Amino acid sequence: MGWSVLGHAWAVEMLRQQVAQGGLRHAYLFSGPGGVGRRTLALRFAQAINCPQPVKPGLPCGICRVCRQIGEMQQPDLMVVQSDSEGETLKVNQVRELQRSLALAPYESAYRVALLLRFEEATHGAQNALLKTLEEPNPRVVLLLTADEPENLLPTVSSRCELLRLRPMPLDVLAEALALQKGLAGEKAQLIAHIAGGRPGYALRLAEDESLLEARAEWLSDLFALLEARQRERLAFSEMRTKGRERAEARAGLRDGLAHWLSLWRDVLLSASGSGAPLTNLDYQERTTALAGAVGETTAARATMRLEHAFTRLANANLQLMLDNLLLEWPRL
Repeated sequence: MGWSVLGHAWAVEMLRQQVAQGGLRHAYLFSGPGGVGRRTLALRFAQAINCPQPVKPGLPCGICRVCRQIGEMQQPDLMVVQSDSEGETLKVNQVRELQRSLALAPYESAYRVALLLRFEEATHGAQNALLKTLEEPNPRVVLLLTADEPENLLPTVSSRCELLRLRPMPLDVLAEALALQKGLAGEKAQLIAHIAGGRPGYALRLAEDESLLEARAEWLSDLFALLEARQRERLAFSEMRTKGRERAEARAGLRDGLAHWLSLWRDVLLSASGSGAPLTNLDYQERTTALAGAVGETTAARATMRLEHAFTRLANANLQLMLDNLLLEWPRL
């Protein structure tokens, strides 16, 4: 019932008051790293705007048909626009189709709400197309955009939105909340909080879907095996992960896997440099320390940098060639 948002209490209160006092803006930008809870907060806001039977002004019931449909992103007055899959582009024709829908009166609610997810993936043409709607707002329309960084959008877009910068939660606070809300043992709650890097949305997915932790364990096991493997075995792994698969499927798998590898190599770098910063993979701390001693700070820094670069190339690179080069640069232990 209500907002049911983990973290971001300041943002919830600000938005709740705007709904309660009738002070809605025409456009909002929820920014922050993936998994921090941008989409969840936007959907709760949409519920607060259009719930027909709120507990009190600004507090949606969360259980009526409209609230449930909005939570499932299936409500007639909620239009969701996003790229076909993460890492692809949101195109201008998608924005123009949205604008045609927004010209219609709300079907059953007070407002038509447009939710534009991962808008940093929008082409400049798509962002420019949205400007007309931002500059000439319909009083019965509210735009909700999510993006990783406002700086990755055109200034003409971000400057016309109410900006909410969402930050990860302190790790101990998130772990305590997971233990309380999800009934997790303290050690597992701490582990998930660290893996999620304080991002409550990602932490909740990890807590609710054990297969995500199993997939992570598989990728990290592969990492240590590949460090001991010969070149031929590394190339065979690369082929297995990319060849004969649909590009979107292979890219999505690599996006998740490289994220796990990157978190491990960052831990190795932190350990090798003696920074004292908290590690992400608490359950691999002993192996991380041993690997840091074996490869040293320079090698760990290079592996981390190469993985970060690989992320920027996932959309357009030859995936197998990219993974080949990545693995062949790793040291052999």
